[in-house]
Amino acid sequence: MKRLAVLLALAASPALAATVPFVSLHNSDFVVVLGFLSFVGLLVYFRVPGRIAGLLDGRAVQIKADLDEARALREEAKSILATYERRQKEVQEQADRIVASARDEAMAAATQAKADLQAAIARRIAAATDQIASAEAAAIRKVREDAVTIAVQAAGDLLSRQATAQGVSASIDAAIDEVGVRMH
Repeated sequence: MKRLAVLLALAASPALAATVPFVSLHNSDFVVVLGFLSFVGLLVYFRVPGRIAGLLDGRAVQIKADLDEARALREEAKSILATYERRQKEVQEQADRIVASARDEAMAAATQAKADLQAAIARRIAAATDQIASAEAAAIRKVREDAVTIAVQAAGDLLSRQATAQGVSASIDAAIDEVGVRMH
C-alpha cells in the first residue's frame, strides 16, 4: 500500500504543482484530460473499438486462412518433392541399368567380334591351304603331263630312229601296255 501511495503521489505531483486550480480551462493538464476524454467518447460513440476489433478479427481470419493455405502448400510441396526424389531415384536406377546393359552388350559384341575374327582367320587359312594343295596337285599333274609328253616324244624319236615295221609295232604295243599299267 505504501508503494501505491508513493506512486500516486509522484504521479499527481505535476498537477498539484500548478498555480491555477486543476478544474480550469487555464490549466493545460485539465484541457488535455478533457480533450482525451472527448476523443475516447467519440471513439466509443462511433463504435470505433468494435470496428477495429471486427477488422482485427477479419484480419485474424485472413491470416489463419493464409496460414492454412501455406500449410497446404507446404504439404503439397513436400509431396511433390517426395515424388521428384522418387522419380529421380527411379531415373538414376534406370540409367544405371541402361549403362550396365550397354556395357554387357559391348562386351558381348566384342566377344562376338573376336569369335568372328577367329572364324574368318580360320576360313582364310583353310582357303589358303586348299589353294596351296590345289596348286601343288596342279603342279604335280602338269609335271606328270609334261613328263608323259616328253617321254612320248623321246620314245617317238627313239622309235623313229630304230624304226622297222615289226619293231615299231612291237614297241607301240609295249608302250601302250606300260601306259595302261601306269595310269591305272
